[in-house]
Amino acid sequence: MSSNPMQSGAFLHHVAFESAQPERLATFYSKNMDMDVIRISDTEFRAEGPMRRLVAVKGTDKKLAYAGLACRTQDVVDAMRARALSHGIDILDSPSPYFDDKAFALRDNDGHLICFGMAKAQTVSYRAARPGLHAPTQHLTFATQDLPGFKDFYVDKLGFFLADRVLHPDGDPATIFTTTNHEHHTIAAFKSDRTGVDHHSYEAGTFENIKLFCDRFAANGNLVSWGPGRHGPGNNLFVFYDDPDGNWIEISGELETIYDREVMDWPQEPRSLNKWGKAILRS
Repeated sequence: MSSNPMQSGAFLHHVAFESAQPERLATFYSKNMDMDVIRISDTEFRAEGPMRRLVAVKGTDKKLAYAGLACRTQDVVDAMRARALSHGIDILDSPSPYFDDKAFALRDNDGHLICFGMAKAQTVSYRAARPGLHAPTQHLTFATQDLPGFKDFYVDKLGFFLADRVLHPDGDPATIFTTTNHEHHTIAAFKSDRTGVDHHSYEAGTFENIKLFCDRFAANGNLVSWGPGRHGPGNNLFVFYDDPDGNWIEISGELETIYDREVMDWPQEPRSLNKWGKAILRS
């Protein structure tokens, strides 16, 4: 298996969602996650904060417009492009406003648009610009009706590192976790009866920082949808919230770091999803 994505240190730089009310969506993230709203046009708004960025564009609620994975060097971007071409994947123009003009995009097995490129403004530190609200954009998790196709696209074709699997008793995969850096997962997918985004996540680092975000959400009248808890795969602390469009937001902490360990298999049972209590099983 190629280790190119692991060597690249590629990370989830930003996500873009369609919304019937993009200004409302961007404003929600601004109020709850210490992000500034930038109005690009009547149909596009951006929410930007320390190490996190979300684009809201006019369209259908809860639909991913695109996601951007930033790579460490241009050589890595070029290698990712070459690998995609070698597997017959069409190379598309990148719509990302955050990547330079050498970036490119791919459509995955479910049609999601994923961009790879060099960020125009380089990330230099995990130190938050505003004390106490450290939470870089961390991972994106899909719901899919074609989990084998997800694995074929991201692992077999693009060379993402397979971290963990959750398996039904008959061995049929329920969840697949893949990574492009030292963190447990960058892009993952649940087997589902629908196709789309399950959730996107921000890494707060510690339980203390998670509590700061919980206090911010609560002060604005937003209650926790699920959690707090701790996942099995990844071992991370979590709380979940719903944004106004129904997108699921995860505030995470203590996600496992991995380098060269073997893939771990977990049983599809509640305690795999939440070691502490209530689980929301997708399949």
